[in-house]
Amino acid sequence: MIIIVMGVSGSGKSRVGQALAQCLGWQFRDADDFHTQAAKEKMKQAIPLNDQDRQPWLEAMRSAIDRWIMAGKNTVLACSALKSSYRQVLQIQYSRVQFIYLKGSFELIYKRLQHRQNHFMKESLLQSQFETLEEPTSSEAIHIDASQSPEVIVQQVINQLNLVD
Repeated sequence: MIIIVMGVSGSGKSRVGQALAQCLGWQFRDADDFHTQAAKEKMKQAIPLNDQDRQPWLEAMRSAIDRWIMAGKNTVLACSALKSSYRQVLQIQYSRVQFIYLKGSFELIYKRLQHRQNHFMKESLLQSQFETLEEPTSSEAIHIDASQSPEVIVQQVINQLNLVD
């Protein structure tokens, strides 16, 4: 199974994803690792990415997801997956890929980003993330309140997906 923890930058995707993977004994991967250097440079300069910038990133993740599924490697992937079209690229097999949407207010996420250090994504880009975000429907993703602690979120995911704790 592939669990994709999604949401805007600062919603807690990486922290929750790492905690979930550790709890389950699964592999964890971060979508940031799939960005091209050019895309990372653009974000460092506070320039929002467009769909053309994101295409190689999405294709690289789709290939990785396909390999993980073929190898039977359960994986938690932290990925913004802001648009429905992005999620469709990553949704290779409905029965094997599950999205978890960490939903938080602009104010909550902005405060988190102000305290983040050594990350190429700047808080000045947060507005563009919220503008790009196409919230998934409840049939596309499990919605979780991002203001909760990672431990509570992990337990909710485990309970909702009926995964062994």
